Amino acid sequence: MKGESQRQAIRQRLKTETFDVAIIGGGINGAVAVAALSAAGYKVALIEKKDFASSTSQESSNLVWGGIKYLEGYEFSLVWDLCRSRNELMRRYPHEVQELRFFTNLERGFRKPRILVFLGSLLYWFMGRFKTRPPRLLSRATIERDEPLVSTEKSQGGLEYSDCFLKDNDARFVFHFIRRGLRAGAAVLNYIEAKAGRREADGLWSIECMDAGTSEIFPVRARVLINAGGPFADRFNQACGIGTVHQHIFSKGVHLIVPRLNKSERVLTFFADDGRLFFVIPMGSCSCIGTTDTRVTELPAQVTDADRQFILENINKRLKLPKPLTMADVIAERCGVRPLVIRGNAGDFDQEEWINLSRKHILECSRQDAHISIFGGKLTDCLNIGRELVDEVRGLGLPEAQRTIWYGEGDPAIEQQYRQLLSTLHWTDREWMGEGRSSDRLWRLYGDDALGIAERIKADPSLAEPVVADAPVLMAEVAHMADHELIVDLEDFLRRRTRLSLVVRYEVLEQSAGLKKAARILFGPDMETRWKAYFSKEQAKLQQSRA
Repeated sequence: MKGESQRQAIRQRLKTETFDVAIIGGGINGAVAVAALSAAGYKVALIEKKDFASSTSQESSNLVWGGIKYLEGYEFSLVWDLCRSRNELMRRYPHEVQELRFFTNLERGFRKPRILVFLGSLLYWFMGRFKTRPPRLLSRATIERDEPLVSTEKSQGGLEYSDCFLKDNDARFVFHFIRRGLRAGAAVLNYIEAKAGRREADGLWSIECMDAGTSEIFPVRARVLINAGGPFADRFNQACGIGTVHQHIFSKGVHLIVPRLNKSERVLTFFADDGRLFFVIPMGSCSCIGTTDTRVTELPAQVTDADRQFILENINKRLKLPKPLTMADVIAERCGVRPLVIRGNAGDFDQEEWINLSRKHILECSRQDAHISIFGGKLTDCLNIGRELVDEVRGLGLPEAQRTIWYGEGDPAIEQQYRQLLSTLHWTDREWMGEGRSSDRLWRLYGDDALGIAERIKADPSLAEPVVADAPVLMAEVAHMADHELIVDLEDFLRRRTRLSLVVRYEVLEQSAGLKKAARILFGPDMETRWKAYFSKEQAKLQQSRA
């Protein structure tokens, strides 16, 4: 299979070549690092112990926002910078990063007067350089008229303001940058675990790696080592003998995915019982509700019954539903940690200090060790992280050979070819709830590669069929992924390259003949093994959540 040949070729490069930069971690920080550095002409390797975006980067709220909540803590500089980053993502990814209205209901007795909150939203609009629609003040009557699902029994009115969201899933957005790195010649591979690293006498880093598929252990050698391990960065620094001024502490966030609640393309926004922002976010044919904010020390974080109860109780209080939501309504759960950067020891931080921490990022560079650690960060700020890393690597004595654009949507000329080809095909360009038309969705997700997907449909019209009924993923996408997207397990496809496992119930997926066909395309003779492995694991998780 072409995909397996691709893996073998990349693995061979990792084992035999010496790189300018080795990046550990394939979340958003590692992904922008490999895209930015390879575009600057560096010879780059990236390894990820599981799949790309399989930790924090797949568990976000899918929001690309300027951090309005940080205004309450007077972090004006952070909000100013995040708004600028949000605006750049809107401009560079106009199909993927889109403006969305946040429809906010304030209850009587809220800690701030409604007019003060509204004035804060005006300041936020100003700090966003007026790139979105202006805020508006909402009366109770307006809330009842525009969003009748919202309970106004305790309402004092509210406000509506704009921010942005990812129209598709966060993990897919991360893969945009992985794809950029691969195209620029980087050696990028998932399911390769970095066990430890040491600086050799010749000044090169030697990173001990293990292939998760074969258990083979081999070294990767590089002049500069970048730790982009996200929540696992501190652990890997210890394994490398690297001491840092900064560390992470972790805040757990949980979301529940349920069938679509409100039909409008708005985020319903509330303040939960603990005073924190609480959302109902559109996700195609579903709604994503949450989040929680709980300090944890053990990884990976787990969803608890208390998390589920908190989310369901808060949403049932604030919406006028035909019947209260229960766990029987939940299609999927998302649980991740926010790596919050601190200076000093995590054990020295008390509860009040932790609650007030923001999602800023810090690059800690050791010129003596040719080592860079990335602490913190979020999707909104990803382009800044990539640019700063290029500057840091240059400062370590590796001059960049070039500087080309490493982000943004596809080539307009290729898009024109793509749409011209689609216009000649006999296929149904279907409109999907919350997704738009299939033609727009393919361009949004695959950029220049969408032309190749259209050519597959031309050669075999049956590939225009959806994998699962009433979900937008096409068989032609599966064929493309099998050849080019380094998929190893069924979860990689269902959870990260697509979001099928978030919006389609487990039982439907398990019985889907189309999904079995897709699995054969992806895994060939290994299909049955991969199928059983995935659904056995998912069934155990489902039983645990319903216990």
